[in-house]
Formats: sequence, structure tokens, C-alpha cells
Amino acid sequence: MRTVTATAVAVTTALAAGAAGIAVGRIAGDAALKAPPGRPLPTEPQLTVHATAAGRVALTRDLAALRPGVHGLAGDGSHAVVGPVLGTESHSADTVVRRLERVTHGTLKPGDKVRLTPNVYVGDPGTALGLDHADIDVPGELGALPAWFVPGMRGTWVIAVHGLGATREQSMNLMEFLHRHRFPVLALAYRGDLGAPRPADGLNHFGETEWRDLDAAMRYALGNGARQLVLHGWSTGATMALRAATRSGLRERISGLVLDSPVLSWEATLRALASARRTPSALLPLAVRAAQGRTGLYGDRLDDAATPGRLDMPPTLLFHGPDDTVAPWEHSRRLAATHSGRVALHTVRQAPHAAMWNADPKAYEEALRRFLTPLM
Repeated sequence: MRTVTATAVAVTTALAAGAAGIAVGRIAGDAALKAPPGRPLPTEPQLTVHATAAGRVALTRDLAALRPGVHGLAGDGSHAVVGPVLGTESHSADTVVRRLERVTHGTLKPGDKVRLTPNVYVGDPGTALGLDHADIDVPGELGALPAWFVPGMRGTWVIAVHGLGATREQSMNLMEFLHRHRFPVLALAYRGDLGAPRPADGLNHFGETEWRDLDAAMRYALGNGARQLVLHGWSTGATMALRAATRSGLRERISGLVLDSPVLSWEATLRALASARRTPSALLPLAVRAAQGRTGLYGDRLDDAATPGRLDMPPTLLFHGPDDTVAPWEHSRRLAATHSGRVALHTVRQAPHAAMWNADPKAYEEALRRFLTPLM
């Protein structure tokens, strides 16, 4: 009887531990699987506004606050845009002074908690950039997908696809550039975005299912005057573009890919976001296994992209850098090395995930101009 009782206790304890592990794994994985669109990723540190003045803002001294370039500054009900660090401005040892380009909405005051974000513009192409555009609905697998269409004279359309923690507003960083070069632009909201259909499980699948919404946008573009397509994706949006380039029945109409901070290892990205939520390293394998069970993702399938002969790449411009803590740069380097005749890697330093343009907009746009010129 004692043996039976001891066995029962051991089994019950093991089951309880297993259930607890599954629960912990689910919670840890939610940082990636349920990343809210439009909110900075948990890898972004929270900064405090210490002071503001005409054209200046003092922020907590942090490596993030010292990044070069132009960035959005997202607070609770506020959004601003900051430019370069003003090194000649007097400040305390624990602060950094940056140029305050503008306060888009809300207010900035001492004590406010803010985070840097790649989104420099908020609103829509009309209110934010003064560009004529149409609000359209793309017929998708799960229902209508909202999109912005900015017209242009060329037969090659650019379809812009945001990634983790972002919305289609991210594409507005490049809309003026693309409009100036007369490219029609289709900026897509896909499943899980505000106003778009919600996936049945409510989870992000790192592009594994979402790419079909991009395929629907490709079909819409080709049915409305596009002759060729350039897919420009950030983060998991870049993953979606790679999926479309290999799986879409319309892939022959893709004349080029622009990949910014592509997620080529969903497991590495999930671990990074879970770690940013202070998940102990010993529990990270539980987060991966929980994600596998919830999403059906098994193995880093996009690693196949770096295997010779496994991927027929269209001409591709790849923006990435070693300071991306969400999507490892090493995977992009391997992809570029494997497809050296088709993939050009533009390395950007001191730039966080999906913020390669923000670090140096002029250099980014010049590289993009050179890439797009033969595709016009």
C-alpha cells in the first residue's frame, strides 16, 4: 500500500510540475506569440524624460538613448520624434540630450516613461505625409485586409509589410522616398492587426500562415495594374516576403525583395523576446516547446533559405546589423553568403530590430535607390 501511495504521489507531483511547466512556457512565449501591434518590443528599455526645452529633450542615459539617427518616442498616450544626440548640450551625468524634432500627439513632460520605436510617423499617409492615398480592402483568406494605396506612375508596385510590434505605419518611413521615385505603394495590415481579421488561435505564427495575406495583396496588385512586384518587409514581414518568394503561385512576378531585419530563426526570436520579459534561461526551452504545440511550428524551417539549391532567390537587398537582439544577424550573413550572386547585405550598426532605416535614413535610401533602379 505504501508503494502504491508513493507512486501516486510521485505521478501527481510530476503531472503538476508538467502542467506548471506548460503554463510557464505559455506565459513566456506570449512575448512573441502575442506581441501587440503598435507597441515597442520588450527588448526596448524604458527611459525617463528628465527635461524638455525648445527642440531638445533629456532622457535617461542608456545605450538605447545614445543610438544614432531618428526615432519615434512612444509614451503613454504620446508620440514624439527625436533626432541625433546633441553632444555639446550641457546635461547631467545620468542623462542624454537629443534633438526633439516634434511632438506628434500628447505631451512630453519630466517623469514621463517612454521607449524608442522605429515608427517616426503616426496616422495615415494623408495626415502624416500629405500624400494622396486610398483606403482599400484586400480580399484575404480570413476576410478583408485594410491597406493604404499610394499611387505612382510605374508598373512595378512596392508592397510593404510590417513585422513584430509594429503596424503598417512603419512603412510611412519610406513612403515619401518611394513616392518621389514614382513607385505605387501598397501598405498592408494583415491578420491580427487592428481592423484585420483575427486568426482563430489569436497567435502570431512568425510568417508561416501570415504570408498568405501577402499573397492576397500580390493578387490584388496584379489585378489592378501592377506588372511586377517588389516586396519590402520588416522583421516577420520580411519572413512573409521570403515565404511568398518560395510558395506563391505569383512568385514569378516578384522582381525583387527588400528584407529589413528578417526573422530567419523563429526559435531564436522567441527566446530573445521571452528573455526580455525576464524569463529564466532554464525555462526558455519550455517556451519554445509551448510555442510549437500552440502554433504547429517545428524547427527553424527558414534556415533552409541558407542551404544551397533550396531557394531560388529573386534579386534581394538585405538590411541588417549586429546590434539586433531580436533576430540574429548571423542568419542574415549566412543567407547573403550562400546566395552571394542574388543577395546584397547592407550592414547597419547601432540599430535595433527593424530600425535599420532609423539609424541612417540617407544611407538606407541611397542603398535602396541603387537596388530599385534596375527594377523600375
